[in-house]
Amino acid sequence: MPTYAIGDLQGCFDELADLLEKIRFDPARDRLWFTGDLVNRGPQSLDCLRFVKDLGDTATTVLGNHELHLLAIGNGQPQYLHAGDTLDDILAAEDRDELLDWLRGLPLIHRDEQSGFTMLHAGLPPQWDLAGALRYAREVEEVLQGPGYRDYFAHMYGNEPAVWSPDLDGWDRLRFITNCFSRMRYCSVDGRLNLEEKGAPGNQPEAALPWFEIAARKTRSDKIIFGHWAALRDYPQDYARFNVFPLDMGCVWGGELVALRLEDERYFSVPSRQG
Repeated sequence: MPTYAIGDLQGCFDELADLLEKIRFDPARDRLWFTGDLVNRGPQSLDCLRFVKDLGDTATTVLGNHELHLLAIGNGQPQYLHAGDTLDDILAAEDRDELLDWLRGLPLIHRDEQSGFTMLHAGLPPQWDLAGALRYAREVEEVLQGPGYRDYFAHMYGNEPAVWSPDLDGWDRLRFITNCFSRMRYCSVDGRLNLEEKGAPGNQPEAALPWFEIAARKTRSDKIIFGHWAALRDYPQDYARFNVFPLDMGCVWGGELVALRLEDERYFSVPSRQG
């Protein structure tokens, strides 16, 4: 029963169909993992969302920043809608509420003990071990799935606090946890988030390192699959030495849609149709 982890779809439904044909996906036999960002920027966000939801237990999906963005807009924060967003079809869909409720029930991190892989959308600060990351994710998930979720979206946006402390509480604590799992790319050696830098490694300020390159990172021995960082797309295999497997290959920007077969760590890809 092979498992394929698939990078950020961002509304690229036709490419998903191409990729599933290439790997000869059989829902009766295979399992799919999705790194989040199923929606936004691409042309078929509603199709992607419905398809993955309808896979049921065949698919495991973690929340990305674009799902959280969609949830915020759909739950009382329309002022955050961006000019480049392609979420109107979801927000106007007859099954909109069902889809948004399904998204609220998704995790920020998925750990599979049998394969030894962990999947999340963006990154982890160096101070967190895997057990801690799972606990902190659950704090946000409980709020998202509880009666006060609309208040969460009113406080979700922002870059502060930038450094983890166990003493963080309230919305500051939840915002930091959310930013790590859904937005993180670079940080300093002491774990200070740099949420402004988005380019490929080698072009960032001296004090900023890719989160997975921090030597003291407590999850360094854990195999971690993530998306979110399309600028890593040229040589994804190069990052295996850090025990990480980036899968956002910028399909929505004209790159590729990529799957990783967990059993043998083999990559499969199809070209973007976005011209």
